[in-house]
Amino acid sequence: MSTAPGGLANIGKSLSIKGELSGNEDIYVDGQLDGSIQLPGNNVTVGPNGRVKADITAKNLTVGGTLDGNVHASERTELRKTAVVNGDVQTQRIAIEEGAYFKGRLEILPETKTPASPVAAAVARASPGGARPAGVHAEPEDRPLP
Repeated sequence: MSTAPGGLANIGKSLSIKGELSGNEDIYVDGQLDGSIQLPGNNVTVGPNGRVKADITAKNLTVGGTLDGNVHASERTELRKTAVVNGDVQTQRIAIEEGAYFKGRLEILPETKTPASPVAAAVARASPGGARPAGVHAEPEDRPLP
């Protein structure tokens, strides 16, 4: 396994790994991996030669090879045209190219909503009926007549 500049670990075609993989950097798997991958804040890519038998937890997952296992990608999952995936997928967004094979359940997770700013959140809580831009009133009667 080698690490390229920019924090990307690479498991090459000739490598075979059994066990649990965890850490804080992105990974590209083009070899064989049997076990589990736990990188909840990072990106996982299974290259076209990759053969993975593992449950995967990642921020983003891209599959171009073979994956047997369940997936929890907190943001996005992409199945390239050469992908073969057998397992359940939980993700917020998914892209499946024509030609990809997928067998399993798909669950689209709700996007987590965060307030734009603490001030906007406070205004929304304080205003009856929610926040409005300055100068915009809910009802015409609120404005004085000319």
